[in-house]
Amino acid sequence: MMISRSHQFWGTLIAVIGLIADQTMKMWLLGPFELAEKGRVAVLPFFDLVLVWNRGVSYGLFPQGGNIGRYALIVIGLGGAILFAVWMWRANKLLVALSLGLIAGGALANAIDRIRFGAVVDFALLHAGNFEWYVFNLADVWIVAGVIGLLIGWNSDRTRPEKATDG
Repeated sequence: MMISRSHQFWGTLIAVIGLIADQTMKMWLLGPFELAEKGRVAVLPFFDLVLVWNRGVSYGLFPQGGNIGRYALIVIGLGGAILFAVWMWRANKLLVALSLGLIAGGALANAIDRIRFGAVVDFALLHAGNFEWYVFNLADVWIVAGVIGLLIGWNSDRTRPEKATDG
């Protein structure tokens, strides 16, 4: 099957845009906006900005206090970004390439945080009443959106009826 290189172009572009958007938002929040000094900032009735330094993996699980854990998470993040980028370059469907680009860009953005700060910068908090979701960032959104895109892409392959062959 011929792989269209335009899929890889769009996947790469979405990875770069996602990486830039994530890093720009974090620089603005840490710099001119001064989120660390402001504490929790209400944006909408269900959405606040709050600074959390995530030294673990997803949702702060397995926090790493020392350099060995930090460097291990950097290697895993960079390795994951490379793995998803290679997979993206082999993708033969646009949705799959875009989804993998989102995941690779998000993984790379969080790895950059670990290199720069020793932790991932999380800042978005969704809440309703007394319920509060985990604090996350744009890179996390890209990763989740990419996983959903992959699931949709795989599911669409499974639900297509097979062509009947004349024999």
